[in-house]
Amino acid sequence: MPYAVTHVLLSIIAIDIFRDYFAKNKKYLSLHTILIGGIAGLLPDIDVPLGWVMKYFGVEVIHGSLTHTPWFALLFFIPGLVFLNKGKKKVATIFFVISFGIFLHIFLDWLLGGGMYEGVMWLFPFSMQTFKLHIMSGFNGWQAAIDAVLLLGWLWHEEVKHKIKDFI
Repeated sequence: MPYAVTHVLLSIIAIDIFRDYFAKNKKYLSLHTILIGGIAGLLPDIDVPLGWVMKYFGVEVIHGSLTHTPWFALLFFIPGLVFLNKGKKKVATIFFVISFGIFLHIFLDWLLGGGMYEGVMWLFPFSMQTFKLHIMSGFNGWQAAIDAVLLLGWLWHEEVKHKIKDFI
């Protein structure tokens, strides 16, 4: 299962790269919006602290269940479409970025490991069947290595593209 840092970093990196190379109007993808996307990359794991709280009320919340389905990402994507239709592009962009971060988290759990019973319910609510690839399941300690490679790669990109050494 990817570490929390992987979910946050990869969301930030993906949105930042989209902003740098593909976005036609960068004013909607501010650094603040990219930060929101990084936080959203961790949002499906909200079921962990929610489970701690709900335990006191006798309710069991299973990590990797409802918040690890595409429906959770749609909870933010649909309002984004509504705001976009109303011409509120900045607010719509925030909802789309949150939806992307959530979906990327779910995708990473499917690809690398994680989710309910070590899989993702892609077809929920029509099916509770879980799916997984878990391409890194045979390697021990890979999570920390991925975090390091992601961070170093992103810092290198930022130095080449934005000359971050000028800010030191």
